[in-house]
Amino acid sequence: MADLPACPSCSGAYTYEDGTMLICPECAHEWSASGAGEEDTAIRDANGTPLRDGDNVTVIKDLKVKGSSSVVKVGTKVKSIRLVGGDHDIDCKIDGIGAMKLKSQFVKKV
Repeated sequence: MADLPACPSCSGAYTYEDGTMLICPECAHEWSASGAGEEDTAIRDANGTPLRDGDNVTVIKDLKVKGSSSVVKVGTKVKSIRLVGGDHDIDCKIDGIGAMKLKSQFVKKV
């Protein structure tokens, strides 16, 4: 049996291979067996520029606000973003609208 690395999420020792992926049965974390590391997990904007916490971004497309009749217009500047995991990977506050979650594919770094 090959020596597989411990889970990077929970440090569990019982990882196993599934095709090209490694899986931890303790926390269900999956990662690439090629060892590409954090470059694959970096959150990038619409132009492919890596984003970090505290960056300022601009919205590149009109975005409807769910549950409201308001719209976030193209060119709206968003200051001091916070990156989170999940489908909507940016937490921010937009002037005049309030706290929102955005997808990184609809913003560009300023």
